[in-house]
Amino acid sequence: MKILVTGAAGFIGFFCSQRLLDDGHEIIGIDNLNNYYDVRLKQARLAQLEEKPGFSFIKLDLADREGMATLFREHRFDIVLHLGAQAGVRYSLDNPFAYVDSNLTGTLTVLEGCRHQGVKHLIYASSSSVYGANTKQPFAVEDRVESPVSLYAATKKADELMCHTYAHLYRFPMTGLRFFTVYGPWGRPDMAYFKFANAILAGKPIDVYNHGDMKRDFTYIDDIVNGIVAIVEKGPVSNDDAVPHRIYNLGNNQPEQLMDMISLLEAQLGMPAMKNFLPMQPGDVYSTYADIDMTHRDYGFSPSISLATGLERFVGWYRQYYQQ
Repeated sequence: MKILVTGAAGFIGFFCSQRLLDDGHEIIGIDNLNNYYDVRLKQARLAQLEEKPGFSFIKLDLADREGMATLFREHRFDIVLHLGAQAGVRYSLDNPFAYVDSNLTGTLTVLEGCRHQGVKHLIYASSSSVYGANTKQPFAVEDRVESPVSLYAATKKADELMCHTYAHLYRFPMTGLRFFTVYGPWGRPDMAYFKFANAILAGKPIDVYNHGDMKRDFTYIDDIVNGIVAIVEKGPVSNDDAVPHRIYNLGNNQPEQLMDMISLLEAQLGMPAMKNFLPMQPGDVYSTYADIDMTHRDYGFSPSISLATGLERFVGWYRQYYQQ
């Protein structure tokens, strides 16, 4: 199949593209290579993809309406894997327009391209952040998600609403994926585990929010990719109602204490962390926990990588990549 992967130089986009190429698909990858974090890491991911047969890269901003329309006209994509977005909760407090441009306008250009060019299946990234201030756990896709606590979360919920509307109006299948704290080698340097590794090895203190009293459903990148590829290969599952749009959680189904994650990272790095305990940050939530029953039922999703194993693999990659 011919697949468009948006955000192909990003963390999840890179691994998904690799796996789909290995499975024999043709991948057109787009990314704007912005400087939200070190562009050299994005370029290093991209360099690995460009070595593989079947991969083509186009530098393109999702918010470029004409550029995106041309992309869809010139290529007949069977599937679109829309992973490109402006990520990060805290960054949205200082740079709100980046989220509107990328996550709202960018998703709309993808939706328009899909409907005009007859794409068979749109699979798009949402986020566990949409659960916001919900206190019922584990988070289930049937739960109401009307209490976002960050602009990032609000844009991801808006993406889900736009996709539902387009599925209703134009009748093409869509599958939304709410990711839960994805981590691993080649990950995003703005994520806590990555920032902690940087600081610990540099002998600098780490900022630990809510005085360490937080939980996250850390999900290893290979488990996430397995879930996405299963959805690509099986295709959309028909809905009971008339709208061909479904949403799934992709998480580990096992929340971990933040302090336990730090202890595991200290053990792998062989160094203690100097901890700077701080109150809860605006936009943060206390705990995330994915209910994955529906994802398992429909696609056999069953994450298997423990946090200890995942962090061991991350630290091994980190030391090699940064030569530390």
